[in-house]
Amino acid sequence: MSTVVEVENLGKLERKMVLSFARAELAQEKSVRLAKLSKTVRMPGFRPGKVPMKVIERQYGPQVELEAQFDRAARLFFEVAREQSLRVVGQPQLQPRVNDEPEQIVFDALFEVYPEITIGDFSKLELTRIQTTIGEAEIDRTINVLREQRAHFHSRGAEGAHGAGGEDMTARDGDRVTADFVGTIDGVEFAGGKADDFVFVLGQGRMLPEFEQAVRGTTVGQHIVFDLTFPEDYNNKELAGKLAQFSLTVRQIEWPHLPELDEAFAQSLGIGEGGIEKMRGDIRQNLEREVKRRASAMLKNQVMEGLLSSAHVDVPRALLEQEQLRLVEMARQDMEGRGMANARSMPISPDMFLEQATRRVKLGLILGEVVRTQHLAVKPEQVEAEIADLAQSYQDPEEIKRWYKADRARQEGVEAAVLEDNVVEFVCARATLQDKALSFEELTAAGL
Repeated sequence: MSTVVEVENLGKLERKMVLSFARAELAQEKSVRLAKLSKTVRMPGFRPGKVPMKVIERQYGPQVELEAQFDRAARLFFEVAREQSLRVVGQPQLQPRVNDEPEQIVFDALFEVYPEITIGDFSKLELTRIQTTIGEAEIDRTINVLREQRAHFHSRGAEGAHGAGGEDMTARDGDRVTADFVGTIDGVEFAGGKADDFVFVLGQGRMLPEFEQAVRGTTVGQHIVFDLTFPEDYNNKELAGKLAQFSLTVRQIEWPHLPELDEAFAQSLGIGEGGIEKMRGDIRQNLEREVKRRASAMLKNQVMEGLLSSAHVDVPRALLEQEQLRLVEMARQDMEGRGMANARSMPISPDMFLEQATRRVKLGLILGEVVRTQHLAVKPEQVEAEIADLAQSYQDPEEIKRWYKADRARQEGVEAAVLEDNVVEFVCARATLQDKALSFEELTAAGL
């Protein structure tokens, strides 16, 4: 008769279940496994499928019996877990015991259970909801950005169909500059500090601010020497915080000519009919969609932080380790995407992601508890509405809808987002909510 000796608490979430069952219970299962093995096993001197059972028993019997013991222990473990309503995290660690009763098999099953989660009082949360209005000025600024993105350049001072760019021949923001330069530290040229015919647009922020400031006001053929201190957080650690001297010669300065704001410009943006007015309407819709996305993200971040601060939850070690490994894999995929050849072999310690993984696991457990206790499960019509909303920002919404529905993983991503929205809506209905007006520029500066 199979028995459970005890379930012992080893810590907050750690448990040990002692499983005991008779060796005789495995006899039939062992025979079935050996019979199945006999059909495929190959041994010298015997034809396939003709190896005597006694030979197979002698060769493979101990291994097969051990496998049967582990499988029996696993089945018994989950039977007991269901009977006792144990919320088991992951798989148990099964350890066979050496005991004095050869006809009795005893296993220790080490496992974790999901924690009890204490959810705080949502009415004590204070949240800020962002309100942003899109007006004509925001549309005009967006159109200007689009024109700048489609600018073509002319050499400053050279007469052409669009003029010479004015009488001032000096470089200014928006101009495209071609230059030769070399950088040194303590008189020694450093790697990556030299370039010929290097092209950049002033004011775009591609170069460091001190570099751009030195080039502003220069003219073609001018040679300048200037100092530049690399930021402490510069991505090249060998240069971070160091003082360098640059020697630079301006080879060419080109001024930007923006396309005219006319029907042709609207057509270049994919506007088939409706011209400028249709373009402005589409831009308004896109900006309003972006406002909604950013404002929702800011509110969601506040709710998630509120959940973390108001709830108490112990983190199961198995879930934490699993999340750390997942973040390591995401880091490797990111490096591969950026073309790093050694992304797979590079050593990455899971401990690097301990804090991030802990937060993610905690939040996942809290969200799950809120969804379970408040019945906030995702409904099919919510997923349909979310996919339709996502598709609206594309030229062919129906194609995007089909793309989402063709892959279960994509749908699960949408479901996860909707589930979070359900929690946010539930929490906001009970928290203290204050509206705050932000301009579109202030909203986009938030970086979400």
